[in-house]
Amino acid sequence: QVQLVESGGGLVQAGDSLRLSCADSGRTFTSYAMGWFRQAPGKEREFVAGISVSGAYTMFAESVKGRATISRENGRNTVYLRIISLKPEDTAVYYCALYRGGSPNSAVASWGQGTQVTVSS
Repeated sequence: QVQLVESGGGLVQAGDSLRLSCADSGRTFTSYAMGWFRQAPGKEREFVAGISVSGAYTMFAESVKGRATISRENGRNTVYLRIISLKPEDTAVYYCALYRGGSPNSAVASWGQGTQVTVSS
């Protein structure tokens, strides 16, 4: 059974950086790609970043490209998202996702409960 638990959100200032973590308590972490999505108030959930099983392949939304890094530690069943130069428009609930396949181009199989990130100007 997959259980994804995010941490690391909070209130930050514009220009700051933060790192979100997502731990998978299940036994499938090392077999699947992982990703991060976000949902701002009144908007649909959107893709932020994804990483393949090995970590060799990553992909990012245009809105965070150049500011975000996604990484994973398979030995810890944990995936990370680091964003620098945060902007107020980065404010959202950030969700961890486990994909159905080894690539972040596959469909999402499971979601975390989300962690709030608020960026003040």
